[in-house]
Amino acid sequence: MKLTLIAARAKNNVIGKENELVWRLPADFKRFKAITTGHYLLMGRKTFLSLGKPLPNRTHLVITRDPEFEVPEGHYTFQNFEDAFTFCNKLNLDELFIIGGGEIYKQTLPLADKLILTEVEAEPEGDTYFPEFDPAEWKITFEEYHPTDERHSYAFRFVDYERK
Repeated sequence: MKLTLIAARAKNNVIGKENELVWRLPADFKRFKAITTGHYLLMGRKTFLSLGKPLPNRTHLVITRDPEFEVPEGHYTFQNFEDAFTFCNKLNLDELFIIGGGEIYKQTLPLADKLILTEVEAEPEGDTYFPEFDPAEWKITFEEYHPTDERHSYAFRFVDYERK
């Protein structure tokens, strides 16, 4: 099973503040939806709660230490990554998308096969970060620049990486 981390990060690696995104980039949302629809998404409890409800046509796997935490039918909770990965392997998933938050990214980055990043040309204040990674360990397989416009207050690049 391929592990893919998908995130939007600022130049200073900020990905959020107070459990919210720090920007609204419609093209990023559209790409996230196109890539993840029909797949399983792994996230922490806070990220799941920040969504408000499960994203349509995706199965949510939530890592939480709270054994009483409940998710809607058809979605699942796990107390650790090992149990979640075992579950996914039993399903013979081709790919699992890791969607946050910061601590989940930090713990899964060493296991990741692919990174799908939106690199935002901004340095906002935040309290949640995407972990540093060594670019020498990765090769860029796709890159696309988007300037600011009437719908996007920041310039950004879509950059896909695969582990070398």
